[in-house]
Parts: sequence; structure tokens; C-alpha cells
Amino acid sequence: MTPQHPAERTVPVERLRLGDHACMGQGDLEGTGESPWKVFTAYTRTSLARGEKVLLVMDPDDLSDDEVVSLLDRGSGQVAAARDSGQLSVRRNTEVYLPDGRFQERRTIDTYASEVDRACDEGWAGLRVTADMSWAPRAGLGHDRLLDYEASVAPLFADPLFTAICWYDRQRFDDELTARVGKVHPLRVMERLDSLEVTGTPDGGRMAGTAELSTRSEFVEALREALEHRDDSGPSHFVLDLRDLCFMEAHCAWQLISLAASLPDGSEVTVRCGELLGLVLEQLGADEVPQLLVRVEGEGDEGDAG
Repeated sequence: MTPQHPAERTVPVERLRLGDHACMGQGDLEGTGESPWKVFTAYTRTSLARGEKVLLVMDPDDLSDDEVVSLLDRGSGQVAAARDSGQLSVRRNTEVYLPDGRFQERRTIDTYASEVDRACDEGWAGLRVTADMSWAPRAGLGHDRLLDYEASVAPLFADPLFTAICWYDRQRFDDELTARVGKVHPLRVMERLDSLEVTGTPDGGRMAGTAELSTRSEFVEALREALEHRDDSGPSHFVLDLRDLCFMEAHCAWQLISLAASLPDGSEVTVRCGELLGLVLEQLGADEVPQLLVRVEGEGDEGDAG
């Protein structure tokens, strides 16, 4: 597991909560069939289900409003109904960031603050935003000024009624900027659904995303490698942070329990997880493994298992 700087914590989009400020650096992923719209769809539908207002700030040269809604709706009727009710709104980034052709940091921050107030006045639980940042190169905005702006919006997130994903399409931004963007955002959104990210921490490891059929081999291999490495010198203490794991299938949960049970007496694997995963581990016999300690933390809706 590779160590990761806390300020660059990467999470699945389903993990974003009100008050989170995140970035995503994805363009179309060649050869995978993935596009940012799959992530935006999950983000939008989760937000609507939680009674939050959704504001999509898109580039004027891309899809029309109807095309955006159609992509997110996928025939369900839910997103279309949300637009009709006012719960979902589509605006253009030039309108929000460059209303008179010029960018002004204070004016933009005030615009978003007003949108949060409007959402609350309308009775929504908060405001979720997806903002296409391609307005910046169009306006000739320098990298340093853009990053200064991103750092300056922190007060918007102090009152947890506002969540935003700033989308830096790699077809429009170079690798250097997208790397720097990650330094000024507390969170980075995983670029694909149904994927797994494994990183090291000082006391163990962290897994984010999903542990299911498509990622099963990666999950088990990473877990086995980490625990066997710790086992080289005899009994040890290993902390496995699964709080950003959205889904874990029963097979992966069983593998976790079995690997922990195979460790020497005196070893301890502490699993930090949400309530549902903790319940599944308990039902599969985690309580009967002395080497395994399940610590349930965080909100009750933090993920799924099955």
C-alpha cells in the first residue's frame, strides 16, 4: 500500500457530504467506456434522493440543457422531474464566472453564497454543485490566480450546506495544473465508479471505492500483501480504514475475516468501517476471531455490503 498525503484523500463520489469541496480531473477514459457523466449521474441522483438542490454549471460549447438532463436521467424520469420542480438547475459557466466577460473572485463567491441561500429558502436540505472549470482557459486566467481562487472559497464550505465538485477536464487542462488542483481541494473524486483505490497509512492501510466481483482480486491481493508483510516480524497491529468503501460483497468480507484469523496469536487487525459493513462482518463471524476488531464509525449511511 502506497502512502498518501491526507490533503489528497480520494473518495468515491457517493461519499461526498454537505460541506465537501472536491475536484475531479477526468476526461473521457479511452478504451474503458467510462466518462465523467457516470460519476455526475451518481452524484446527482444521490443528491436528489437526499432532498438537496442540484446546480450543474456546464460549458456553453458542450451539451444543451435537455441533453444534460437526458444523460443524467437515463429514462428514469427522476432527473427530468427534478428540473421541472426546480430541484435541479442547469446554468453555463460563462454566466456564473464571467457574466460580463471578466472574472472576479468576490463576485463569484457571492454568487454561490446566494445560490445556497436560495436553495435553503426553497426548502431544500442544501446545495450540490458540479462546475466545469473550462471557463478559466477561455478567459485566459493564469494557473496561479485560478488556484488562489480555489483556495479562497473555503468559507463557503464552513457552513455545511454546500458541496461542490470542480471538474478539470484533462482534454482542456494539462497534467501539471490538475496535479496542483489536487493540493488546494480537500478531496479528490475517484474518476470511475465500481473501482478500488488502495493506499498506505502510517498504521496500516485504507481502501476506497467498492470491493465486488470486478475488484475482488485486487482487494484480496492488497489485503494479503499488507497483512503478510506485517506478519514477517511476528504479532502486529494493523489498522484497515474502510470508511470510504461504498460496497463490499460477502466474499470479500469473508476473505478479510479469514486472513485476519490466519495471523499469529497476539496480532490485531482493527477495521474502521460504517455501520452496515460492521453488521455484515459480525454476521459472518468477525466476533469469533480474536485477531479482528471491528470499530464502527461515522454516519449510518456510509456504504453498503452484500
